[in-house]
Amino acid sequence: MMTDEPRLATGATAAPAGSPGPVAAGPARSEGVAKHVGAVSAATFLSRILGLLRDQVFAAWFGAGTAADAFNMAFRVPNLVRDLFAEGAMSASFVPTFTEWRERQGDEAAWALGRQLMSTLLAVLLGLCTLGWIFAPQLLGVMAHGFTQVQGKLELTISLTRIMLPFLPAVALAAAAMGMLNARGVFFLPAFAPALLNIGMIVFGLSLIPVARSIGWPPIAAMAAGVVLGGVLQFACQLPALHKLGFRFRLEVPTWHPGVRRVAFLMLPATIGLAATQLNIFVSQAIASSFREGSVSWLQYAFRLMQLPIGLFGVAVGTVSLPALSRAAAP
Repeated sequence: MMTDEPRLATGATAAPAGSPGPVAAGPARSEGVAKHVGAVSAATFLSRILGLLRDQVFAAWFGAGTAADAFNMAFRVPNLVRDLFAEGAMSASFVPTFTEWRERQGDEAAWALGRQLMSTLLAVLLGLCTLGWIFAPQLLGVMAHGFTQVQGKLELTISLTRIMLPFLPAVALAAAAMGMLNARGVFFLPAFAPALLNIGMIVFGLSLIPVARSIGWPPIAAMAAGVVLGGVLQFACQLPALHKLGFRFRLEVPTWHPGVRRVAFLMLPATIGLAATQLNIFVSQAIASSFREGSVSWLQYAFRLMQLPIGLFGVAVGTVSLPALSRAAAP
């Protein structure tokens, strides 16, 4: 088909006046995606290795007994919501919406959407954390019904769950920051940010054990506090990169921004798709809670090993491809 549009030497189509620039040629774009996939794979590899190191340190200190089982079951509560909404469905819905907002209305409108999403997430998740604090005994009574067979095990799990609930809003904000950075072509730092979560859990957790003992708390409570601090670190480490790009983080009154409404709408099918995996984990841990001491911890350690190849390849390709596909689909 004939066309009057001039062609660049590289084979790319010249951009019309006022557009961001020439469209990259197919091979060049593929090379760029491959390069970013390599960077994300490397960062994810470091993060997963540190995750394995975290589990090794944790196992060396607490083994696979009452304390470890209680911690792993309690950590599953905020992780369940995070995997289902924050880092799963929300990220998959936010990146295309943010990209479309930026393509249509410019950077400032996109940053405004990001601030509104963060403010809305914080408001919703703080409310959810409050409900989680109140109804933790009922929730854990279903998730860890087998823990009632060991004196004090369920009570410890409930206490650890309440300590770790603030991890959820922290990591949701980190996921929103990751989405904005990915949409702007920054991949290595967001992929490496979970490594800082693992580092924070190890450093903060172990450092706080003497403090926990001094106030009469079990040492495992220090590791739970380390989870929260590690989540905050995962979010905070991405703010300088966002600031450099022009984003200014501040909390605002949620106004049910049109972009936030679109993200919430797009999250519905993604959440349904992710629910099968999370339901499987939920049922598996509930069953394991009825087995011998350490069963929940063994299951968690095995799950960590299973996630290593998925994170190195599948997650890397998906993370890099989504912004590129979103830009191509934006009208």
